[in-house]
Amino acid sequence: MAIVLFISVFLIAACGLIYELIAGALASYLLGDSILQFSTVIGSYLFAMGIGSWLSRYIRRGLVTRFVAIELMVGLVGGFSSSLLFLAFAYTEGFRFLLYALVTVIGVLVGLEIPLLMRILKERFQFTELVANVLTFDYLGALGASLLFPLVLVPQLGMVRSALLFGLVNAGVAVWSLYLFRAQIGPAPLLRAAGVVVIVLLGAGMGFADRITETAENSIYADEVIFSRTTRYQRIVLTKWKDDVRLFLSSHLQFSSRDEYRYHEALVHPGLAALGAARRVLVLGGGDGLAVREVLKYPGVESVTLVDLDPEMTGLFTHHPLLREMNGRSLVDGRVKVINADAFVWLDGNQEVYDFVIIDFPDPTNFSLGKLYTTAFYRLLKRHVAREGLVVVQSTSPLFARQSYWSIVHTLRQAGLGTWPYHVYVPSFGEWGFVLAGPGGYRMPERLPEGLRFLDRGTLGQLFVFPQDMAEVAAEPNRLNDQALVRYYEKEWREIAH
Repeated sequence: MAIVLFISVFLIAACGLIYELIAGALASYLLGDSILQFSTVIGSYLFAMGIGSWLSRYIRRGLVTRFVAIELMVGLVGGFSSSLLFLAFAYTEGFRFLLYALVTVIGVLVGLEIPLLMRILKERFQFTELVANVLTFDYLGALGASLLFPLVLVPQLGMVRSALLFGLVNAGVAVWSLYLFRAQIGPAPLLRAAGVVVIVLLGAGMGFADRITETAENSIYADEVIFSRTTRYQRIVLTKWKDDVRLFLSSHLQFSSRDEYRYHEALVHPGLAALGAARRVLVLGGGDGLAVREVLKYPGVESVTLVDLDPEMTGLFTHHPLLREMNGRSLVDGRVKVINADAFVWLDGNQEVYDFVIIDFPDPTNFSLGKLYTTAFYRLLKRHVAREGLVVVQSTSPLFARQSYWSIVHTLRQAGLGTWPYHVYVPSFGEWGFVLAGPGGYRMPERLPEGLRFLDRGTLGQLFVFPQDMAEVAAEPNRLNDQALVRYYEKEWREIAH
């Protein structure tokens, strides 16, 4: 009997943390700035739990009945929380309000659970034993949930199904409690009926989870969603309209197949063509293989190492027929080696030196990505660049995020690299910026590979000319302990949105 009760504590704790993690992850996916979203969600949740614990003192009678009712409410609200948030983001302007309303409601209910359960059990155990066991299983449940969430739930079930599954767990604890404490509460037909209704609703939600996600995403994205998957690291969505295929990572557009050639030709060729005899190339990010496709146009390149964090991303662009055709089967070329690892960690543990390095990370929308644009990262990278080698960094828009762009330039300079900023117009993005950098110098290439659709010798020189509205401005370098770039980026793009 005792162990069953403490397993209930374990499950209750796991459920509560899962709802918190789902709210934080969804807010991060949809709103960006993961540290801000997780911090405010966790803070609000803990505050609400404190309110719930304080309110528990006013429940003096019918403790088991109240506990079961609270479990059912937690299961219902928490179970449908991710569905409601997805739909709110797609169809309303009230996503933030609903996010914190749900976090508060769930937090208050979860805050009521443990104090009530301890009062229910106080006559069965000595106080010190009760507190020790309840808190032990509570913390173990939190540990189990924190491991299960990124390793199993998100990649295997996704956000919607994960929340519904743990809603069913909460409802199961409620129904199980009706049996365990049947002597104290009697038949309780209304609670039993409510338990059945909640389980049926959550079960139906599990059955319609894909449709809920599909409905929300079809509203969020203008074109038909042809592929979507939540990985341990991001939400991958592909859309298609006629011949235009678009990739979104955590709701941010990465490319449009109609004009991606402009972006990738501008990313690769101004630097690689200038080197002439580059043999070893490193690509950080760029798991779609499109930059690698451009690199392979140089017959003198002997090896290309692609380091991308997400194996789901590189796997998708290796095996999906449409995407494999788009990148020219670059990821299965014999010269290409794909490594799935954190670029920062991988560079720190690697001693190899490269002639040309392409940095094609997503924009610094949060501090996790921002660390890959810091002086610390660029100093580490510098050790891997040949004396006459070059690095190119995709660097957001010098028109729409002007201070962000020049912050990246100043960060590269602070790391001891020479810089040669340039920009290109990509219809899907507008004006987009890149920075060539290196320990040596840079000379404009005399020749470009054949078969390019956009770049030629005349176009190339124009890329390095900045008009007045994109000219250099003062900006702090981006350092690991104080990521000014992320603050610039969030401020500038928020102003554009409004």
